[in-house]
Amino acid sequence: MPQAIQVHENGGPDVLRFEPHEPGDPGPGQARVRVAAAGVNYIDVYFRTGLYPRPVPFVAGLEGAGEVEAVGPDVEGLSPGDRVAWATAPGSYAESLLAPAAQLVRVPAGVELEQAAAVMLQGMTADYLVQAIRETRPGDVALVHAAAGGVGLLLIQTLKRAGAVVLGTCSSAEKATLAQGAGADHVIRYDEVDFAPEVRRLTDGAGCHVAYDAVGQATFEGSLACLRPRGLLVLYGQASGPVPPFDLGRLNSMGSLFVTRPSLAHYTATRSELEERAGRVLEAVAAGSLAVRIGATFPLEKAADAHRALEGRATTGKVLLLP
Repeated sequence: MPQAIQVHENGGPDVLRFEPHEPGDPGPGQARVRVAAAGVNYIDVYFRTGLYPRPVPFVAGLEGAGEVEAVGPDVEGLSPGDRVAWATAPGSYAESLLAPAAQLVRVPAGVELEQAAAVMLQGMTADYLVQAIRETRPGDVALVHAAAGGVGLLLIQTLKRAGAVVLGTCSSAEKATLAQGAGADHVIRYDEVDFAPEVRRLTDGAGCHVAYDAVGQATFEGSLACLRPRGLLVLYGQASGPVPPFDLGRLNSMGSLFVTRPSLAHYTATRSELEERAGRVLEAVAAGSLAVRIGATFPLEKAADAHRALEGRATTGKVLLLP
């Protein structure tokens, strides 16, 4: 019987259990996929801890890539043997998965399945942050927190292709090297300096047009302080915890600022938008214009260790589980 990582109660990494799990045959609108690699993301931590409520028990994970084993009777355009990837199919920490066929996209030639699993959620996140949240113009100054993380490295590259000047933050010399390698114009070590005054110094006091913040509570106030008048703070994660209640009147006094809290699901809500966004990301990987860093891989049964590494900020790039 296939195995999977199941959660029977919310809590720390130890609640991730490697157990037999038979997904069954695909029903209407479904495909059964043999998982080649599953992506590990902070949203998986939020579901595990219960920050994002979900009925237990459940199989963890949302992202991955693999080969179609079988399709439901009404599924068109997919056949056994097709290579596919996905970003929002619950139950992806598994050897076999029943996925909504509408969530699967084909993996183009020239892209390995591990690469596809590593880039779907984070690559499409970088794409909508740059292409859809606001119009990124050449010369825009963008601040990217967690610049050496999975999204950070892809976001830097995507911003540079759009012509932005990128300032990245990170916490070590190794991570700074990775961020610079991805194209960051300046890297700020927030373990050495306060990043907000440093952003002001690097921009001759003007500040940045946009700040991309997946850290949340620990960086929120500093991110606001980095923005120039009419600047935008994009809060797309909360690795350090949720941002506390905030007086919106402060946005006026700080320069008519904007704040948004987007989700990838709202930017891939239709099949056409999913195909467009995933296609753009996967084609960039195939063409070599978007480099994917797989920073660590763990056997599926070591999912708890993968979560500990992610939460302990001991990883760079993408973390994958390999069945």
